Amino acid sequence: MSDKQRPVASPCVSLCALDEHDLCLGCQRSAQEITRWGQMSDDERREVLRRCDKRARQNGQFM
Repeated sequence: MSDKQRPVASPCVSLCALDEHDLCLGCQRSAQEITRWGQMSDDERREVLRRCDKRARQNGQFM
């Protein structure tokens, strides 16, 4: 199965705790992004992953 056929995997790292901005400290997704993940298209998931990467870099973390 090629990468295009496989669903985009969740970035969850099993460090689930929301900060004061409602962002997960482990994966950097918002509570809404976490809740909707299962219903998102792969394109939507890739956009979430881009936002997570940006958030992590802004907070001094690297994903």
